[in-house]
Formats: sequence, C-alpha cells, structure tokens
Amino acid sequence: MSDPDAAGDAAEKASNDRAGDAEVPPETVLDELFATIESRQAELPDGSYTASLFTHEKGENAVLEKVGEESTEAILAAKDDDREELAAESADLVYHLLVMLAMKDLGLDDLRAELRGRF
Repeated sequence: MSDPDAAGDAAEKASNDRAGDAEVPPETVLDELFATIESRQAELPDGSYTASLFTHEKGENAVLEKVGEESTEAILAAKDDDREELAAESADLVYHLLVMLAMKDLGLDDLRAELRGRF
C-alpha cells in the first residue's frame, strides 16, 4: 500500500488500533475488526487511524478512494502472482471496505445475509 500520509499498512494499523492484546481466533477476526471499527467510529479517539477515516476533511471520499486504491493494488498483486502481496493488499481492501460499510450503517450481518442469499 503506498500511502505517503501514513506509515505501515491498514491491517497493521487496525491491529495496533484494536483494544486489548488478546490473540483473536481466525474464525472471529472479521467480527473483532468490525467491532473495533464501530468502536472507533463512536468514540473517535485521538491518534486512531480508523477514527481519522471517519473525520477526514474529504469526508466519505477519503474511504472510497482507499477502497479503490486497495482494489487496484490487490489486482496488480494478483496479476504479478505475488501471493504475499496479494494477501496483504486484500487485508487492506477488506479493512477499508469494512470502514465503508460502517460509514453507511451496514454491518457484517448485512454482508452475510447478502452473501447467504446468493447461494
């Protein structure tokens, strides 16, 4: 992820932004991440990358641009057959997608219901 305004990638930021140090089981990581995103949206703590996305001067466009950027980076990593980069960029994409969903008052249950209805 090439973001001159922020060091590290979004997944790392989200991990560092997460409350508590407990290891999150793989099967609950999205729920834990989304709960952290919702918490940051409600509390807007200083120094939180996630909170800064909800208060950015560009408004929702900041998150929408990040979703587009991370989508492109994931596509390029896939094209280059770079599995490690594809995983990292996909994590960034999912993180920013979850922020976008929270911004639009949608949640993981909404996403699960939509996906369940497709098969």
